[in-house]
Amino acid sequence: MSALKQNTVVGVIGAGAMGAGIAQVAAQAGHQVKLYDNREGVAQTAIDSMARQLAKLVERKKFTAGQVQQILARLEVANSLNDLADAGLVVEAIVEKIDVKKAIFDTLESVCSADCILASNTSSISITRLASGMKHPERMVGMHFFNPAPIMKLVEVVSGLATDSDVAACVYETALNWGKKPVYATSTPGFIVNRVARPFYAESFRLRQEQVADCATLDALLKGAGGFRMGAFELTDMIGHDVNYAVTCSVFDAYYGDFRFQPSLIQKDLVDAGFLGRKTGQGFYSYQEGAEKPEAQVVFVSSSMHAGTIQCEVSENVGHLAGLVERLSQAGVQVTQVSGLAKGYIRIGRALLALTDGRMACERAKDEQLSDLVLVDLALHYQSATNIALSRSASTSEETLNDVVQCLDLVGIKVSEVMDSPALVVMRTVAMLANESADAVLQGVATAEGVDTAMCFGVNYPKGPLAWADSIGIAYVERVLRHLHQSYGEDRYRPSLLMRRTAMLGESFHDQ
Repeated sequence: MSALKQNTVVGVIGAGAMGAGIAQVAAQAGHQVKLYDNREGVAQTAIDSMARQLAKLVERKKFTAGQVQQILARLEVANSLNDLADAGLVVEAIVEKIDVKKAIFDTLESVCSADCILASNTSSISITRLASGMKHPERMVGMHFFNPAPIMKLVEVVSGLATDSDVAACVYETALNWGKKPVYATSTPGFIVNRVARPFYAESFRLRQEQVADCATLDALLKGAGGFRMGAFELTDMIGHDVNYAVTCSVFDAYYGDFRFQPSLIQKDLVDAGFLGRKTGQGFYSYQEGAEKPEAQVVFVSSSMHAGTIQCEVSENVGHLAGLVERLSQAGVQVTQVSGLAKGYIRIGRALLALTDGRMACERAKDEQLSDLVLVDLALHYQSATNIALSRSASTSEETLNDVVQCLDLVGIKVSEVMDSPALVVMRTVAMLANESADAVLQGVATAEGVDTAMCFGVNYPKGPLAWADSIGIAYVERVLRHLHQSYGEDRYRPSLLMRRTAMLGESFHDQ
């Protein structure tokens, strides 16, 4: 089914931040838009605010004054739901209460024509439930934008059990015409983004609760090594812990208490205390006037070494650490390939360096009878990483660790030594994101491409979790998950069936 024609009237219900943003997107795409809010004067106030924001974009030369005038001319206030009778698409963006939403759609069914598409911007309520009891449930669809709607590209096009595939296709194509990145999803708790993103927060919270590292260090590692724009602690402080915790609880409850989605006790404490983040002045960090944000804990480099004096021996195949070896070589470190080292290992001075495979350093050293073992965390790009986490076995001395620290300092990488813990920080987070993504694909929520698109354009991940797993190697990621599962003995860390099957077949997620 093709996209809505540009002369189709679009109705938007709710003139809050999301509703106003959706109205602006539709008007910018050339549609006449009717904005309704049951609070007197709110819709007009939203349009006036849009005018001010668009004027700023004219100053920045994003729009011309003429273009802004045309956009504003397409926006009008609907005084009642009856004014939406001529709309071909109505998008609801009101409070996340199912009874209130259902009452709105009951009224719309009697007001709008039979071929008008009814869409909800809900982020958590089942589209199937919203459509139940409707005369024409086949025209009900989720059209989930992300805040701020004029800027964020992702739109989740969510189908309930009764949604007509042509209706979903029309909304998908319309979102494309509006300059968005739409993805198809089925109506399951959290849809794609709010489900798949849960481990990003959960693993950092757990690492903090287990005293692996402090908040500032964990955030710095996710940014400086993982390439994420924000770490979990600063991000949830910005979102608001009441909001983030409520979403986690909602997903946890919707999946009948599946412990993969278990809420965090340390976040619950913040909510109970009223420390909700930036909006209250206190969350994981303080935002009070004059408060200084703590810095990441990094290993102090006592003395610098000249690149030419560092001996770096590598195995014939160093796997995912090849980028780090290349960076060292480019900096003038003498890199020698030797046959005596096992696959995946690097020797720097006295230290034997390896990428984490999910085992603790003490466990791996015992299993493989190794001494002077130092484990290195995953990085998105070792060539450009600014931070990295290391952990060491009990037999590895400070002096041995310092050999690695000085070498990495030479190429501009700050080292944070974290408590010996399964899968370190970035590897653990990425493996869990990929695992949840794999389950979403397995259960038909979205395709692998759809999941990756959603996470990149909905929450600005540096790489789609499944594409990231492909680049690491599915078998390697599955091994990391197995080791995490063995360490904790919790279902939370069990490898997805699709992850296991893909690893066994030697395939990638994007081959399927």
